[in-house]
Amino acid sequence: MHRRDFLRAAAALGALGTWPWSKSHATAPSVDSLPTLQGELSLYLGRGEGGLYEDVLTAIAQRNPDFTLNTRRGPNAALANAIIAESNADVRRADVFWAVDTGAIGVISEAGLAHDLPTALTDQLQPEFRYKNWVPVSGRIRTVPFFTQRLVAKDIPTSIMAIPDSGLRMGWAPAYASCQSFITAMRLLEGENATIDWLQRVKKNAKSYAGELGVVMGVERGEVDIGFANHYYTLRLKAGKPSARVDLAFTHNDAGCLVNASGAQALMAGDLPVNFIRYLLTKEVQSFLAREAYEIPLVSGIAPPPGLPPLAALSPPKVDMMQLADLRPTLNLMRKAGVL
Repeated sequence: MHRRDFLRAAAALGALGTWPWSKSHATAPSVDSLPTLQGELSLYLGRGEGGLYEDVLTAIAQRNPDFTLNTRRGPNAALANAIIAESNADVRRADVFWAVDTGAIGVISEAGLAHDLPTALTDQLQPEFRYKNWVPVSGRIRTVPFFTQRLVAKDIPTSIMAIPDSGLRMGWAPAYASCQSFITAMRLLEGENATIDWLQRVKKNAKSYAGELGVVMGVERGEVDIGFANHYYTLRLKAGKPSARVDLAFTHNDAGCLVNASGAQALMAGDLPVNFIRYLLTKEVQSFLAREAYEIPLVSGIAPPPGLPPLAALSPPKVDMMQLADLRPTLNLMRKAGVL
């Protein structure tokens, strides 16, 4: 994928569309309106997104020459555990936590380690995504990628619970954090008994992959008929390979079309952590993540990623993203079902 310095290119992005979720609110500011960053900040960054988050950090650092950013990278859960362990030892090393999944964000919130954020910052987000002590940076929706040489979208059940009995060969990545959040949402919406039954039915006719990019590539190769994956893996593959034999289908109002998000939290008091997070919600960063990472902007005035229907045309379930942090019952169910 071609990368560009998004801050320099922002002026050339053209007119920005609107993501039609709900009533309008404060639009994303430009980086030009933000205070300069000065001083030293420690960021704990969850791995993921193919290095595109690194591009964001590089651009922010280049724009603020008196700002030093120290970044620790690792899996979301490992970083969350490290933050808690450091707090228990009365050692606070992280100023900001940027996780690629809300499960780890919820762990830190429940531990009482995140500071409340000013409403002037959180009000930039769609009302559905406003929280006191963290901000969703960009969204993703669960999808059902399918092999277009054998199927069309109408061949796929619109109920996630019905898919295992459809006779379709399935691909999934049950050890992957995004898949586990999806199963957590199913547990919350459908109950534990229905979820373990679903897991056992999927296991009978599913091929496992190490990650969800692998799932989508397996679908595109025709190894399986459909998969379970976040939307952007398919869109990125199609952007690099327009002839890719894969497209997206969506279930209706269930865990199969769950909206999740990456998110950021301030773990230390003061202006610098908050002002750093402000940069993540600017129109330049949000446009970059939508156009290059194919993630869903959760602020107004930013064009959605190309190739994805407006969320207003879909029907994601109403799930409080903070509830997705409760992974232990989910992992227990998945182990009981024999998929982990």
